[in-house]
Amino acid sequence: MEGLLNIIRVGSRFLNVIAGISLTFMMGLTVLDVILRSFRKPIVGTYELVAFSGAVVIGFSLPFTSWIRGHIYVDFIISRFSKKIRNAFNIVTRCLVIWLFLMIGWNLIKYGMDLQKSGEVSLTLQMPFYPVAYGIGICCFIQCLTIGCDFLKIYRGKYE
Repeated sequence: MEGLLNIIRVGSRFLNVIAGISLTFMMGLTVLDVILRSFRKPIVGTYELVAFSGAVVIGFSLPFTSWIRGHIYVDFIISRFSKKIRNAFNIVTRCLVIWLFLMIGWNLIKYGMDLQKSGEVSLTLQMPFYPVAYGIGICCFIQCLTIGCDFLKIYRGKYE
């Protein structure tokens, strides 16, 4: 079990590094575009590149954020219950989250296939949309694995 947890942790961390690189690119591009606009030489397609990068940042950072539990976690009501009830609540909510991300991932893959089939591209740079849809869809499936690891953590008593 430790091997599986380690593989998913390393995979999530790798996706988070990609999200960090994308965020750095997005910030650098925005700063450079603002500077060049003062010289009347804006970077063509900055809006599209920032939009694509923003999608990559959000989608690729999800699994690792869930792994480290870096999201907003409101537990002031749940913390009053016994550990057994808290574990049951966590298992039920994790099942719902896995179902949700399976549906999101599946629909993003289907949407990516539709985008690829239609050949839809961005207006200025003519970049295809489908790789971003595929990438975020795959990240949703990895998010499901990450949330699935919570079951192991709950079972072993290492979730809290």
